[in-house]
Amino acid sequence: MTQPKNFGFGDDEKMLRESARKFFTDNSSPDQVHKLVAGDPDPHRDLAANWDSSLWQQMVELGWTSIAVPERAGGMGMPAVAAIALVEESGRAAYVGPLLSTLCATYVLDACNSANADVSLGQVIEGRSYALAIGNQEGVIGDAPTAFLRDGKLNGEALYVQDPQKCDSIIVSALDANDKPVLVTVEKSSQGVTLLSDAIVDLTRDQGRILFADVSIADAQLLCESAGPVLKKVEPIIATLLAADMVGAAEWQLQTTNEYAKTREQFGRPIGFFQAVKHPLVDMMVMIDQARGLTYNAACAWDHEPESMDKFSYMAKASAAEMAIFCSNRSIQLHGGIGFTWECYLHLYFKRQMHSQMLFGDATYYRAKLAGCLFGDQAA
Repeated sequence: MTQPKNFGFGDDEKMLRESARKFFTDNSSPDQVHKLVAGDPDPHRDLAANWDSSLWQQMVELGWTSIAVPERAGGMGMPAVAAIALVEESGRAAYVGPLLSTLCATYVLDACNSANADVSLGQVIEGRSYALAIGNQEGVIGDAPTAFLRDGKLNGEALYVQDPQKCDSIIVSALDANDKPVLVTVEKSSQGVTLLSDAIVDLTRDQGRILFADVSIADAQLLCESAGPVLKKVEPIIATLLAADMVGAAEWQLQTTNEYAKTREQFGRPIGFFQAVKHPLVDMMVMIDQARGLTYNAACAWDHEPESMDKFSYMAKASAAEMAIFCSNRSIQLHGGIGFTWECYLHLYFKRQMHSQMLFGDATYYRAKLAGCLFGDQAA
């Protein structure tokens, strides 16, 4: 199979991106985000996840939660590039909410391809938010879960769960009685579920460790009886969604730093006049364009070239992770002394990028996976 022109990004996807940009500009400006999550600079503050749930409901009404839901489950079934465009805009706005985690969960539910999973997909359309508990002890998506399903009871723990305070339900990877990984859905409010919040640098998201103590799991909550192939299939699209978030955030960093370089004067000239400022800005632009191209290429492969999805997604996540580090550092440096202050909005994006570039594996991790795709045993 070959990919279509322009990654299959057509009029519908363009309209979605434009409407998303306007929505986030009106409802999730840097000033609004800073007031929402950065009101207290005390490093010992409570680990509360401040967010505006009314914005989530507006997204549901706009149909954004249904774009990745297949038509068989009542969704719009839009191509992956549509979801990528939406996530890129949410990253540009440093949106505080469960959009990214729910979109990732949507692809997991779709890959399960079961009646129970389709019921959950219908709930996603209606606005139920999901968090993923599919990581292992190393923080990557793997086949060694730390939760156990025995005789209809879920015990153990889930680590590095993203946005658990904002979600309604959790998709959990657990080992069954035969030590085979399965996927189940759990209500966060269920008896026996305990959330322990992690202290992370990112103010726009929350992370937690979830404990399960004899949580009752009904047959209807079993999403699939063989989680291994499902997680292997969805890992590339999850990596690509994370890359899109980093691309959007980096674009905001570039544009904001560029505008600052035009207005901040030193030695009688705007600092953008000097090559020591010009060159890093150009380097930022080049790295963002490269990461964006790789990200949309991977998203298009999800729909049109699945045999290449793995290697393309690994390239996208590795490139976006390195780009996120570089752009974050340069944006702070080029803002000078003000860039280090709490009142400057840059730190929201810097911290979001530092969290994203490590999430489910950093650039080194995904380059190793890419080498495995290309060279197999020779990469060891």
